[in-house]
Amino acid sequence: MLELRRLALICEFARRGSIAAAAAALGYSPSAVSQQLQALEREAGTALIDRTARSAELTDAGRRLVTHAERILSMVEEAESDLSAHAGTPSGRVVVTAFPTAAVAFAPALARSLRRHTGLTLRLGQARSGRGMREVRSGEVDIALVDDWYGRVRDSDSLRVFPLLRDPLVLVVPRRHRLADPDVPLDLRELRDEPWMATPDGEPSRLAVDRLLVDVGGIRPTPWEFEGLTTILSLVAKGIGIAAVPALALAAGVRGLAVRPIPGNPVGRDVHAVARGSSVHRPSVSVTLRAIHVAARYIAADLDPVRAAERQRPGDAPDGGSFDSHLGSPLGE
Repeated sequence: MLELRRLALICEFARRGSIAAAAAALGYSPSAVSQQLQALEREAGTALIDRTARSAELTDAGRRLVTHAERILSMVEEAESDLSAHAGTPSGRVVVTAFPTAAVAFAPALARSLRRHTGLTLRLGQARSGRGMREVRSGEVDIALVDDWYGRVRDSDSLRVFPLLRDPLVLVVPRRHRLADPDVPLDLRELRDEPWMATPDGEPSRLAVDRLLVDVGGIRPTPWEFEGLTTILSLVAKGIGIAAVPALALAAGVRGLAVRPIPGNPVGRDVHAVARGSSVHRPSVSVTLRAIHVAARYIAADLDPVRAAERQRPGDAPDGGSFDSHLGSPLGE
């Protein structure tokens, strides 16, 4: 009989592409992984890995087994979720990953909301854009907060996507900049000669800034590039330049900035929570998804300068929404 732990291991090998990478991801030694894969081959009665002196790759039989294994492991997780759902009490550890600005913005609300569940522990980590969905699919994390600049994040056979909020680009300038005065009309075409700053080429936020600048008349290429939106905000606060950043980055709390909404329909990103469909009814995952949704409602209100006077006060009940209809159960806050 095929052993579940070894099925999970060959799936990890398929995702990582090498025994060494799979071993590093799982915290095993390469020799231990190799031995377990050999044991799986004996259980299967056929060669699953084609090994050479320099590399290892799946055979045709190995690829077929991975397809079956992914389905089997998903069904096992679904069965575990169903059983724990009837137990009803969130417990154990739930692992969440987020792109950096979302991790900073969501962490306080999640910690406050989930600490009432004494049997539940939260691990919130950071992942570069694009990695979150892969980590959910592989089982490394339970939930990922992901950014979507192009409307490409969708439900799949194994993943559920829960829309959270829209995060537009905003203009940030030093407090003493002329555009810090909200009564001064904002026309980006008049800012061609300003010292713009942005993340490096290839970063999603940089691509969005480039699109924005092209839309307003092709402002010259950005000469100053810095890793990290918080670094850019700090430089703007010191009067070194100006920038267009996702509004969510302001959750870092950098002082000395003036923020101006960009007129019209600014470039922005959508923020989603992503979880495996087989796990969403597990109490620990379900209650964390609900906490993420409630946090998103408050964050979205704070991000919208136009609705500043309408921000919800702590303790106000958030609106109902489509999020919980995805879960198919009433809010349990």
